[in-house]
Amino acid sequence: MFYKSDDKISTMISFVICFLVLVASYFVYGKVVEKVAGVDETRQTPAYSLQDGVDYMPMSQIKNFLVNFLNIAGLGPIFGAIQGALFGPAAFLWITLGTIFIGCIHDFFSGFMSMRDNGLTMPNIVSKYLGKNTERFLAVLMVLTGILVSATFAKGAADLITNLTNIPILICIIIIFIYFLIATIFPVDKIIGRIYPVFGALLLIMAVIMTGGVILNPAYSIPEFTTQGLYLTEKSIFPYMFVTIACGAISGFHASQSPIVARCLENEKDARPVFFGSMVVEGLVALCWAGIAMAFFHGQPQLAVIYGAEPSVAVKQMATALVGPVGLVLTIIGVVICPITSGDTALRSARITIADQFHLNHEKILSRIKIAVPLFLVSFGLTFVDFSLIWRYFAWSQLIVATIVLYSATVYLIKTKKHYIIALAPAIFCTLIAFGYILQAPEGLRLPSMTANIISVIATAIVTAIFLKKFR
Repeated sequence: MFYKSDDKISTMISFVICFLVLVASYFVYGKVVEKVAGVDETRQTPAYSLQDGVDYMPMSQIKNFLVNFLNIAGLGPIFGAIQGALFGPAAFLWITLGTIFIGCIHDFFSGFMSMRDNGLTMPNIVSKYLGKNTERFLAVLMVLTGILVSATFAKGAADLITNLTNIPILICIIIIFIYFLIATIFPVDKIIGRIYPVFGALLLIMAVIMTGGVILNPAYSIPEFTTQGLYLTEKSIFPYMFVTIACGAISGFHASQSPIVARCLENEKDARPVFFGSMVVEGLVALCWAGIAMAFFHGQPQLAVIYGAEPSVAVKQMATALVGPVGLVLTIIGVVICPITSGDTALRSARITIADQFHLNHEKILSRIKIAVPLFLVSFGLTFVDFSLIWRYFAWSQLIVATIVLYSATVYLIKTKKHYIIALAPAIFCTLIAFGYILQAPEGLRLPSMTANIISVIATAIVTAIFLKKFR
């Protein structure tokens, strides 16, 4: 397949290489991480030792994988990748390397540490390794992230439903939040464990069919690395691309979902396929959607317009053009059903985090309703805020969460006398991105790029030195 732009022949070699590297990472680097963590197949998991019929209960490996994949995916690897396509094929590298060396480490250890600590939520785990003050900060941030995720995903899904059916968006949002409440307070096996594996599989099928539509259609071609042509934004790659493409590279939101599934693993050997594996698959989905968006909008101003607007419009356009009537069905599945299912697990995680922080008994359904309703009201109110603003704050907050989780994983490995560099290196890189973004982003301090980057490097070096002096 070839596409000519600015007298340069574009192929899809880079895309294919990145795709194969991601697949191979599960079998190579995944085994390394599993060995470093010290997986013990004979150790009893919380799913059995703390089985309660609500949140703790054993589920099969494939079911846990699909549930976890759908929980962490939703709109993230679709919308983020479409917006990240503005940065051109550089996005392929970030998705691939970010997924392998940062996202997979983050997801694996957030799930593994939770499983080893009786299914504790991340704030409690962070308290154990980084102290109470960090725990309180992270708890607030994770609840906030859960609220932002549910609001963002509900708004994106409702917007598309309105475009497809002309049903008023307010009615769509209300219906979605009613479902959120039901799914959040019911035991994990009643709704999540039964139907989410099916939706997880459909999300994968959607990405495969869409990518096939690009490959088989001679009018489109996934671009190769070039020095010009595809870069359609004035924003610099650092730090904006690294924050724009969150899910599908690194997302602290995943750490809020890991304990939900960690409480359902039948065996510790399931940690690699469920946590590391689902992150690899999410990276593959993000890679596909970034390639699809670049191929479909290559050299066109529409992609620049989509950035900061409603990416659901782009998904509808691409699905309809690439795979015809089937595209409409795929759009409904990918941009309506899947984000709704991720939104309710985000609120479920926020509910569990609050209950754990305040030591509230939430075994009875009335207790769960009391915790959930205030969260729902706040999230519902945020759906009336500009989508792009919510997305940017979500991206910023989840990056900080991911950074804290990676530092916690580093301390965990230090205390267990393991090779901690696999967690420390990504923690340092995420610290650099976080400082760079906060210092120069429109919703941050808005410093000049050069000044912000210099300060970021210095601040990251200081944080790293303090961390190593205290914990190593």
